[in-house]
Amino acid sequence: MPRRQDGRRYTWRRGVDPRPPAGSPATPGAEPAAAQDPPPDSVVHAALYRDGVRVASPASLTDTYRQLREEPRTTAWIGLARPTETELKSLAAEFDLHELAVEDALEAHQRPKLERYGETLFVVLRAARYLDASEEVDFGELHVFVGADFVITVRHGAAPDLSAVRRRMENSPDLLRLGPEAILYAILDAVVDGYAPVVDGVQNDIDEIETEVFSGAPEVSRRIYELSREMVEFQRATRPLVGMLHGLMAGFAKYGTDEELQSYLRDVADHVTHTSERVDAFRQALADILTVNATLVTQQQNAEMRALAEAGFEQNEEIKKISAWAAILFAPTLVGTIYGMNFERMPELSWSLGYPFAIGLMGVVCTGLYVIFKRRDWL
Repeated sequence: MPRRQDGRRYTWRRGVDPRPPAGSPATPGAEPAAAQDPPPDSVVHAALYRDGVRVASPASLTDTYRQLREEPRTTAWIGLARPTETELKSLAAEFDLHELAVEDALEAHQRPKLERYGETLFVVLRAARYLDASEEVDFGELHVFVGADFVITVRHGAAPDLSAVRRRMENSPDLLRLGPEAILYAILDAVVDGYAPVVDGVQNDIDEIETEVFSGAPEVSRRIYELSREMVEFQRATRPLVGMLHGLMAGFAKYGTDEELQSYLRDVADHVTHTSERVDAFRQALADILTVNATLVTQQQNAEMRALAEAGFEQNEEIKKISAWAAILFAPTLVGTIYGMNFERMPELSWSLGYPFAIGLMGVVCTGLYVIFKRRDWL
């Protein structure tokens, strides 16, 4: 392993591209061609620091590699956003990054984790931000490579704002002087601090949901479900971070971490533990709210079914009354119809008591039907 001018070992090797340029045959013994610079839109920022002060702002990765070799006791901080495979391979060749870590950084969609590959620390973080307009939580992914004299950040998503982290560190030279571990602390602190507005926004959403649940808002079930899914993602982002920070703290003595930096990292661990507990509480609260909402919806449905049943019962009562009176009125109509046929030969036509008999028959039939329907509560 080559050594720097100050006697420390380099943690990277010279970046090379083993493939010759297109159209040029490979020459035995010739020096391999240098890796091409990535497109400038992927390199967000690159800077070199010495004793907590910026000493250079390279415009490309090639310049960064060269100046890092030439400048003793410097630390490189390279920030990229959604880099390509070629860009990451260039960094891997220059700084001796492990291929598994490079593969994770390229594919993204990784769980938060902390792994050591030799002298390089690889950290995956899930940042979050609360979108007020849509009342949603937006998650980003950040991969950090930390070596003895370099920090490489690979960002997938809008969060976090690493430019603010860089300004904070440059305004705190005493902290930046502690080296790459201090930069890692600042990144961790920014990610964890970014959770606070999300927690406040979610708490406000839960308060609104509770109000909507008891007011009978029709769309509240969908909102509960969507927020519950976001809390699952939030939980996946915060819970592993607790173990990661405790792992870092466990290695303080082994890796000789500065005491002041140890205090800062413990503070970050306390904050992320508090945030993780709040997220767990949010998820349980949403589960309880969903249960209460389901109970209220069931009660509302039962009340509607009961109202429909009562309306049907009242309708049946009315139909029975109408049917009873129709039957009662049908009896005299039947008798009158028979005797209104005007046939010349009918037994009762010449009978002197025929009319009283017909009237009496109508009365008896109607009275009998009325008594029967009354006993059956139809009238």
